[in-house]
Amino acid sequence: MSVMVITGGTAGAGKATALRFARAGYHVALIARDETGLQEAQQACERFGIKTLAISADVADAGALQRAAAEVEATLGAIDVWINNAMTTVLAPFRQMSEEEFRRVTEVTYLGYVNGTRAALEVMAPRDRGVIIQAGSALAWRSIPLQSAYCGAKAAIRGFTDAVRTELMHEKRHIQLTMVQLPGMNTAQFGWARNKMDQAMQPVPPVYQPEVAAEAIYSVIQRPVNELWVGKSTIQSILGQVFFPRLLDRLMVKKAWEGQFTGQPKPAEHQDDLFTPVRGNHPGHGPFNDGARRKAVTISADLPGKVAAGVGVAVATMALRALFRRSGKRR
Repeated sequence: MSVMVITGGTAGAGKATALRFARAGYHVALIARDETGLQEAQQACERFGIKTLAISADVADAGALQRAAAEVEATLGAIDVWINNAMTTVLAPFRQMSEEEFRRVTEVTYLGYVNGTRAALEVMAPRDRGVIIQAGSALAWRSIPLQSAYCGAKAAIRGFTDAVRTELMHEKRHIQLTMVQLPGMNTAQFGWARNKMDQAMQPVPPVYQPEVAAEAIYSVIQRPVNELWVGKSTIQSILGQVFFPRLLDRLMVKKAWEGQFTGQPKPAEHQDDLFTPVRGNHPGHGPFNDGARRKAVTISADLPGKVAAGVGVAVATMALRALFRRSGKRR
């Protein structure tokens, strides 16, 4: 039976993905910081009759992930799939973010993926087989205000992943390295993120349920691609950035700034997960169920250039028209 590992697998898209692989019969190893959340996610996966392993570790610690990989192999067997998913963020203008805060987001959200990829390759390379999946974001292509550290990390993951993939190709390795670019998800992270603004935080609409991410990530096991774009909003953001970057800059000033706020004051007592985990059982969904989408169109970035360009121009044009209409309504 196949074995998968996922970091940040105790809530949201990570938990949904762990459950999707468990339902498919994979043995599941979960890596996260909070032991209570790990235990609950582990029990949820075990309902599918598979073996599980829960490991408490901080992905910013490279040695901890290498030890975790060794423990998984000794307990569950050879790792077939490794999914890097753990993240954290800070909502604030760059100049209001401390050096320590920026560094921590980078260590978890970027270097956590680097550390996970290294740990996976160390056990996969001798066998010359395996799949490594990076849970990405449309923000890897199109950055938005108030999340400079997170956007920078996601963009760095994309560059890192492309570089390592070409190295594996040069070595003629049979190891798949894929990045799945996701839209705004209905997860608990928007209540856990460090928020230095006055209003409560939300994903920029449209919002998708975590199961959309899980299905997309699982799909690349069946149909390998270099990069998968999930959701019309992701496709529009990426292609808009490719064809009309300066125009998107101007649109993001208003749309993406205001779109990250619920319009309600943030809670007076706000616990974030930047340096210490949020304790307890972690929900699969966030508080944005109303209107959250359960299905999403996907497109592979591996499409032939001419087809991609033709589709890109058409989609980007429609996206910009839609953005102009939305901006006009808000004035």
